[in-house]
Amino acid sequence: MEALYQQTNRQLHEVQSYMGRLETSDKASVHSVENEIQARIDDICGSLQRLEVLCSKEPPSRRQNAKLRVEQLKYDVQHLQTALSNFQHRRQAREQQERQRQELLARTFTANGTQRKLLDVANMLGLSNTVMRLIEKRALQDKYLMAGGMLLTCLLMLLVVQYLT
Repeated sequence: MEALYQQTNRQLHEVQSYMGRLETSDKASVHSVENEIQARIDDICGSLQRLEVLCSKEPPSRRQNAKLRVEQLKYDVQHLQTALSNFQHRRQAREQQERQRQELLARTFTANGTQRKLLDVANMLGLSNTVMRLIEKRALQDKYLMAGGMLLTCLLMLLVVQYLT
């Protein structure tokens, strides 16, 4: 049992070092490192099952200590598995954000989409281009008329305030 425990503990430390390498690996090799870590974790889980069987065969005086050691290994493996899945989740989120960013940058935007739709609707209703131009010209004239009226109103209010004070 002791040899299997030492081997499993050594494998556990190797996986921890692989986790450190996972953080620094490039995009191309990250999947292979993840697969390697998962395979090693699976091997460790198999060893832990054999260790549990061997713990029950230990003499009663050493059985409790052996069970505690195996439980500690299980706890460590569980944390490694959680750390790996957290890393995979973060990597997938980053990749999804990168894909969305690339899609957004690749998207072509059309200027004045609303005006074009308005012209399309007007053409469907049978309004000619000359009528549409007259409507746009009238809208521009209305803007100038509104600005002039606002200016005149402000000037008139200023004169009234000056006269009353």
